[in-house]
Amino acid sequence: MKAIVIHAARDLRVEDSAVKAPGHGEVEIRLAAGGICGSDLHYYNHGGFGTVRLREPMILGHEVSGHVAALGEGVPGLAVGDLVAVSPSRPCGACDYCLKGLANHCTDMRFYGSAMPFPHIQGAFRERLVVKASQCVKADGLSAGEAAMAEPLAVTLHATRRAGEMLGKRVLVTGCGPIGVLSILSARRAGAVEIVAADLSQRALGFARTAGADRTIDLGDDPDGLVPYGRDKGSFDVLYECSGAEPALVAGLQALRPRGVVVQLGLGSEMALPMMMITARELELRGSFRFHEEFATAVRLMQGGLIDVKPLITHTLPLADARTAFEIASDKSRSMKTQIAFS
Repeated sequence: MKAIVIHAARDLRVEDSAVKAPGHGEVEIRLAAGGICGSDLHYYNHGGFGTVRLREPMILGHEVSGHVAALGEGVPGLAVGDLVAVSPSRPCGACDYCLKGLANHCTDMRFYGSAMPFPHIQGAFRERLVVKASQCVKADGLSAGEAAMAEPLAVTLHATRRAGEMLGKRVLVTGCGPIGVLSILSARRAGAVEIVAADLSQRALGFARTAGADRTIDLGDDPDGLVPYGRDKGSFDVLYECSGAEPALVAGLQALRPRGVVVQLGLGSEMALPMMMITARELELRGSFRFHEEFATAVRLMQGGLIDVKPLITHTLPLADARTAFEIASDKSRSMKTQIAFS
């Protein structure tokens, strides 16, 4: 069995890896598609992000789908050949946070492809993957590529829950990579009445318009493009900050109305915030990290034709060309979502 393994920054290899037979309550998956995420690119290009660094070789990947190849004992509802989206969220189910319904904050989370703990949590980019049956959501009617998009879509569904009531709200999205564009789709589905998207790239903003943004602002050409929205104490009810960049966050904060809500999805370096403005406008800053139960909802929304992720999938390359796929995914002028075809 082949797997995509990162050894250090820019040292990506397709290597042999062992596969075990599925045990009780487990399923063996023949992987079909895997999407390259921003965190995968951090490991590939920089060997990690922030204080999280590679300390041993690690299989990458957590946005995956595949076909059921074998069933362990005690697995109802699945059959060999079924296409499933595989959730990378594997909480312990027993810690205080899991018991309080905060599974995404599990103290013993086993999230695929993470160098946060040591030994690292090996990822899902491998031809055969043994998972818990509870991680599998049947994806009938979807392509393998669409099913693999359930993970990033679930991220934005969780963020939308964190934002609170969305019906009739005016929304600003800063950063129009895959998470930003999926945030547009999620906010609209939840009832947002107006969505404005801002980015430094006209190409990215084109995807935002395709996803339904009412207006786009190219901050590369017009760095003050959000300034008019800050007049009279702001215009927007909700900000999805998806870039992880301090200038984007500050500009977005200035465009929020009093008691507006900021949902921070973008991961980057630490940021300095205009605390006096946050205080005076009574703004709410809410983090949003991963997801859990939203994963199945993401699949259902795609199956029902309520959210269409197909326009975001710009490249699909075979496993043998994994390094090329990572190079393309790293080039934002070319790629929105690059996927790897495993079968």
